[in-house]
Amino acid sequence: MRIIWSGAICLLVGITMSAARADPYPWCAIYNMGDAAYSCYFLNYEQCQASVSGMGGICQRNHFYDGRPEGSQGAPVSPPRPGGPNVGR
Repeated sequence: MRIIWSGAICLLVGITMSAARADPYPWCAIYNMGDAAYSCYFLNYEQCQASVSGMGGICQRNHFYDGRPEGSQGAPVSPPRPGGPNVGR
């Protein structure tokens, strides 16, 4: 009976586990709220900067971003640079 239960549990765990995916957002905001709250849901540097403005904090590249949109199998691309081509205009 133990073998049957062990097999059933292993099968259930195997079915429910999914492959690890990289984060589809290249920028993270780190807010100065005492405990360094993170939010990694920004597609570009400007979105991140707008989020931390007035609250305090910094933006940094997401270390779990691999350059691919979620669900794609293609080759990774470079993340966008801070500021982009229109800085200073």
